[in-house]
Amino acid sequence: MKIKSLKLREAHKGSANASFCSILWDLNAHHLVTASSSEPSISIHDPLLPSNPPRVLRHHRDGVTALALSPNSTCLSSGSIDHSVKLYKFPGGEFETNITRFTLPIRALAFNKSGSMLAAAGDDEGIKLINTIDGSIARVLKGHRGPVTGLAFDPNGEYLASIDSIGTVIYWELQSGRTLYTLKGVAPDTGSDTSILNVLSWSPDGETLAVPGLKNDIVMYDRDTAEKLFTLRGDHTQPICFMSWSPNGKYMATSSLDKQILIWDVNRKQDIDRQKFDNRICCMAWKPIGNALAVIDVMGKYGVWESVVPSSMKSPTEDIPSSRSKNSNGLLFFDEEDEEDQELSMSGSLSDLGEDSHGESEPPSRKRLRKQSVIDDDQHEDVYNELNLCTKTEYRKKVHRINKESSDKERDGSRSMMTFRPKMQEAFQPGSTPPQPGKRNFLCYNMLGSITTIKHDEYSHIEIDFHDTSTGPRVPPMTDYYGFTMASLNENGSVFANPCKGEKNMSTLMYRPFSSWANNSEWYMRFEGEEVKAVALGGTWVAAVTSLNFLRIYTDGGLQKHILSLNGPVVTAAGFKDELAIVTHISDCLPSNEQMLEFRIFNISKGTQPFKGHLPLTPGSYLTWFGFTEEGQLSSYDSKGVLRVFTSQYGGNWLPLFSASKERKSGENYWVVGLNASKLFCIVCKNPDSFPQVLPKPVLTLLNLSFPLASSDLGEEALENEFMLNNLHLSQIQKRIEVMADEGLDTTPLDDEAFDIEAAQDRCIFRLIASCCNGDKLVRATELVKLLSVEKSVRGAIQLATALKLPILAERFNNILEERLQSKTEVLKTSLPRSKHDRNVKADVAASMALTATERSEILEPTFSSSSAKLSAPLLIKKVKSSDRVKFGKPKTDGDQTACLEDSREVNDAGKNAGPSQVKNLQTQRPSNPFLKLPNNQEEKKVEEVMSESQSQGPSNPFFKSSNKVGEATGIQQSHRPSNPFLKSTAK
Repeated sequence: MKIKSLKLREAHKGSANASFCSILWDLNAHHLVTASSSEPSISIHDPLLPSNPPRVLRHHRDGVTALALSPNSTCLSSGSIDHSVKLYKFPGGEFETNITRFTLPIRALAFNKSGSMLAAAGDDEGIKLINTIDGSIARVLKGHRGPVTGLAFDPNGEYLASIDSIGTVIYWELQSGRTLYTLKGVAPDTGSDTSILNVLSWSPDGETLAVPGLKNDIVMYDRDTAEKLFTLRGDHTQPICFMSWSPNGKYMATSSLDKQILIWDVNRKQDIDRQKFDNRICCMAWKPIGNALAVIDVMGKYGVWESVVPSSMKSPTEDIPSSRSKNSNGLLFFDEEDEEDQELSMSGSLSDLGEDSHGESEPPSRKRLRKQSVIDDDQHEDVYNELNLCTKTEYRKKVHRINKESSDKERDGSRSMMTFRPKMQEAFQPGSTPPQPGKRNFLCYNMLGSITTIKHDEYSHIEIDFHDTSTGPRVPPMTDYYGFTMASLNENGSVFANPCKGEKNMSTLMYRPFSSWANNSEWYMRFEGEEVKAVALGGTWVAAVTSLNFLRIYTDGGLQKHILSLNGPVVTAAGFKDELAIVTHISDCLPSNEQMLEFRIFNISKGTQPFKGHLPLTPGSYLTWFGFTEEGQLSSYDSKGVLRVFTSQYGGNWLPLFSASKERKSGENYWVVGLNASKLFCIVCKNPDSFPQVLPKPVLTLLNLSFPLASSDLGEEALENEFMLNNLHLSQIQKRIEVMADEGLDTTPLDDEAFDIEAAQDRCIFRLIASCCNGDKLVRATELVKLLSVEKSVRGAIQLATALKLPILAERFNNILEERLQSKTEVLKTSLPRSKHDRNVKADVAASMALTATERSEILEPTFSSSSAKLSAPLLIKKVKSSDRVKFGKPKTDGDQTACLEDSREVNDAGKNAGPSQVKNLQTQRPSNPFLKLPNNQEEKKVEEVMSESQSQGPSNPFFKSSNKVGEATGIQQSHRPSNPFLKSTAK
């Protein structure tokens, strides 16, 4: 037999590894649709003009693993690794809706004959049957143990067949949702390779189900009894990975791991043609009009094999069963029962009705006769006569069923349209990963350590590991007979829980401390008729939230302390020291697919609830991580990659501090572990993975936190982001200082930390002021000067405005400085006597509470300037860091507190362009300017005279480290000014 050669063209670039790709024809063969699990896009090609670029749909954020077209080709559905199922108009490609969402990747989609129902399944447990008219979930079918990789609706509308990755096939009865037959181990086990998917397919007449066999063959099973009928076995040397019936059901195309496609004559059980390829063909589709087969390989290359069936044989589109060839009414979606009513009203004869029937299953006599017709074609005439007799019985069954259900439809019609709501997010445990057969998965992964488990036949094996083995205790492995699926971990112990399991259907909660003075310190709690949904740990307590919306709080010794009722089903929980945070649903999802969530923060030791409110999420997203920062700030992360941190500002609000869309590279997913004040700790997962594997050990990646700022007209987004982060950290520290002061605790360490942040903030603000001056944003510059903490930073801003020849702005800055000095005088008058006579520490703190950390340190230990210059305001006070006072007994130089300034040579440039009178005026009204370069030799004497005259009229400039000549001329000693670490001096 001659082997042909088919040239393929690239549809999807794909990755270096094999990926599962999909290909579909539309009803009239006008378009080809392709997708790849390595790309988030869908391509719609014109097969008549393959050189034209395809129409590309980009709505998924991860690889597309499944495609399905409604029978009338007006609706396209896609499933993805990003867990969503989307609907589009076809062929235009306009996005319609996210019709459902899973917690794991989708692997299979299928429309029923009428297009009124869409089946979706994947790595999650359960097959969702979705009503495409209103988007409601009609039923969830559960029974598979492995990921579901193939779905097929019986063309007669009674059954759904499904297959999983471990080779199990299940027949489902659609009306009741029950399992009719389960065929275990009849197909190959594909393992964890997601580029190979077990598939199955009904024959166009709905009488035979084709399944890949264990002997590199195709096995045909009977529709009604699931009995094995016959096999197609030929020259495939490796397992079958895909199959496709011709439109008339007379031929079948099969592709194998051996990179071959074989074309079969099903009745004769012989292969009639074949094709060899460079890569494995993972998907095929017969052309609905014509003798052709579209194929696509695992590298994303596609092509059309013309003249598949030899011209001497019957065409693959000849004698198509009428149930398959009948056109729809052109609606995007329509109800299956309505279609049946139309068929009854439009039928011309009983025989036509029998052929087009979508009702009850046919009598056994018809099935047996059909099986004989496959074997002996000479009995065709007798079969036809018997078939006409059977149609009368089938007609009566159909009329009875329609009459019975019509009233139910009228009653439920309006209700079904009103019940469309996206599915509410199920409960999850932060830091956990879904179980995988034969592999370890995380029950908990946080900043402290991890808890992993692997399931065996009768038990599971649990291990607890700490990231820092030098500080964390060594915890021996544990044999788990309860089947724990969630856990939480802190430095004191670990808590475990499982869903309802066993004959008594009871859920178990277990706490295991790492160290205890008593033996048998572990304890268990059992819940009958109640299931634990989330657990959390604190300093001295254990919490569990159950399916009855109960929050149960225990001491670490096992005492049942509190039981609270929550407002809705729990989503997740997290603990930190005395604080417990709970997230619950407060209502069904919005029609826009937005989750309606509420959070509560409890203080367990005080028995209070400090905060409660709505938990914000990015529109269309769901919560993926929830917990506390290392400093104790509550945080959340959603599926769109936005991290938020809760702050008590403005009465309690969530601040967006990170957006993955701006950080991650193509093909990356971030799995959050935790965060501190400045960094996000996560594990970077490569597509298609959305969570890490236990082995090899995951590597933590640190990402900078940043606000999602708009593009600034200054072009200084980095500085503005630093400014906002410093403000956030400073407000958090000041809040902690207030709390500690109220409790009578020493706040010195926090004062030092606030001092450092204020100094860093001044440097940041000064750079922003310079940008505003250069960008002619003078009002903004004035606003920024008011935010400076250190007076010398304000003087530096005055000199900056002077150097840039902005005298009006410099005057405004000078007024701000004088107002600040005046207000400080009033504070000193009231606070210094108090500190002299009143030894009460709380009273001193209360007197200076309105000031910044640096100003409080000034009041507690003032040091006056030794300068002899006359000021229009009181003498300035040097800033002293509290830790320096304690350790060294003297303040640090003011250079550590000042903003970053430029080289003093800039002073000369300004001096060259200014007359003596102008220089004199500036020197007498404002501090000396370090930005102005010194004049040349001819003008130097004039400047020296001016500066000498101004010595007694204005304050000395702490920012200006002058040259030797100017220092001698002015009589200003270098020791009278603190050195500026940011300023290089110039010496002549």
